[in-house]
Amino acid sequence: MKKIAFFCIPAHGHTNPMLPVAAELVQRGNKVRFYSFEEFREKIEKTGAEFISCDRFLPELNEKQKENLKNISQTEMSIQDIRITLKMNDFLEKEFKEFQPDVVYTDSVCFWGKLNAWKFNVPMVVSTSTFAFNQLSSQYIKNTPAELADMIFGLPKISKELKTLEPYGYHVKNTLSLVQNDNSTDCIVYTSENFQPYSESFSDHYRFVGPSVFSKVLPNKKKDRPLVYISMGTVINDRPDFYKNCISALKDMEIDVIISCGNAIDKSSLGELPENIKVYNYVDQLDILSKADAFITHCGMNSVSESLYMATPMVFYPQTGEQYAVARRAKEIGAGEMLTDDSVEGIKKAVKTILDNKNYARSADKCSKDFRSCSGTAGAAEFIENAPNKSNGYDFLKEVNKASGKFNIIYWIVACILIVLFGVFITWKFTWIAGVTAGVFSYPFGRAMQKKMYKSMAAKRSGK
Repeated sequence: MKKIAFFCIPAHGHTNPMLPVAAELVQRGNKVRFYSFEEFREKIEKTGAEFISCDRFLPELNEKQKENLKNISQTEMSIQDIRITLKMNDFLEKEFKEFQPDVVYTDSVCFWGKLNAWKFNVPMVVSTSTFAFNQLSSQYIKNTPAELADMIFGLPKISKELKTLEPYGYHVKNTLSLVQNDNSTDCIVYTSENFQPYSESFSDHYRFVGPSVFSKVLPNKKKDRPLVYISMGTVINDRPDFYKNCISALKDMEIDVIISCGNAIDKSSLGELPENIKVYNYVDQLDILSKADAFITHCGMNSVSESLYMATPMVFYPQTGEQYAVARRAKEIGAGEMLTDDSVEGIKKAVKTILDNKNYARSADKCSKDFRSCSGTAGAAEFIENAPNKSNGYDFLKEVNKASGKFNIIYWIVACILIVLFGVFITWKFTWIAGVTAGVFSYPFGRAMQKKMYKSMAAKRSGK
């Protein structure tokens, strides 16, 4: 039996996949202590884990801070995580000394979990609620100008907050080292190697276990007419305008529609509903998806994973850069299409496309079989129990970077030679233009060469 401390931020998308893992660990005879928040108490206690309330450490937020968090501001989230860590310092110091966990299982953006695992030198496994991201897979993220501005202008603020951690024994180089995991960190990722972008670039410290769900239900699409399910998740779901467009688009189609709108809006504000459309605050999403023929989704990792687990193709409507990355990958495997026009006609066209072309359903079904072949919660539990896990020492990403580094050196040697020749035989007056041009093209050329080297090395390693 091992003593395992769970840590997570107060967010459904991050907490939910940890719950089946907690239940599996408890069932295997381990003692699990889950540090979380009151809104998750009932769910956590159902797993058999000991629930420890942390609500008293949440800071009082002004309206601007609340709005920033609602809009998924990375700067605001990082600052609040650091402040919560400081507020929890005395409490967690006492907890670690009393409980003496053998392993810490912490969400990837739960700073107080990570920092205390490092501080008390306890083996740590990271719960990754979306894709595993590194310099290759992060290329899938398409940040909006607002998200980019938030990250760039927020760095000085975060760096200032990080300095407040030092006197308490928390030593952090920078925000990236706190958020992004390297190839030496034990991580559990709730997807398959096939669905994870650039999966070969992650070391065997990463365990791709597939979706973490309680349901053992199999997809069953047999019914009188198609069912379309619509949900914008639990965070950015205050979209009455979008739901109204969906209702107008689908009311006259020979289909049934279920909308899960959360508590952000009043259902009555959507007006009188047609007979074929039902709206709920919350539903059993896995149960609905097991029957659904199409899913209009914001593309949170949990939602997309559950949809594919239940072989349901999707209409992708991502709202953040991270959600765009998930949508892009699901589109690549042929399991849906992007909603580029969220007008009434645009929504109707997108749904008809998914329902009329059975290739989308076939691709989703193929992914469902792949997900169900993964080790699941049993594999996750075993990985946590064995932490720290051993590695064969091979770092694929490091080897790719070495190869692309050589290319960059050759690129600049050739560029410098050409610039000098241009100056000697034509004119030195405009050599600065050639230098700037070489600089501008170095990034796309370097990125393209890195991808080519990755594919070549991955094929060699797999024997193809």
